[in-house]
Amino acid sequence: MKHLPLTLVALAAAASLAACDKKQATTTEAAAPPAAPAAAPAAPASDMAGMPMAADAKMAKGTGTVTAVSADSITVDHAPIAEANWPAMTMAFKASPELAKSVKAGDKVVFDLKLQGGGGEITAIRKP
Repeated sequence: MKHLPLTLVALAAAASLAACDKKQATTTEAAAPPAAPAAAPAAPASDMAGMPMAADAKMAKGTGTVTAVSADSITVDHAPIAEANWPAMTMAFKASPELAKSVKAGDKVVFDLKLQGGGGEITAIRKP
């Protein structure tokens, strides 16, 4: 129940951004095509909300509760993950179809992550 307000805020923010994007798309469709962009310097790899991540992959461990499962991802309400400098949050992780089939919403889990490019991929998951 404590995650409901946070979820509602996240959904409202996403809807607001989607509305802004639609408005901008309509405006830019009528405008002349923009000039070719200049090459921008490469930004350092980072994940959500400015939490820094290394550019190359590293491994991490996490614990949490599965909140959703799809064919190629598992969403987990996880405790802080120190190796990634992430606070506790709910997020979706890539996962192989075999791993996704091994859990269901509501399962308490311990999982291994491969961290790369600001996100993570579950490489192993089990019920404690």
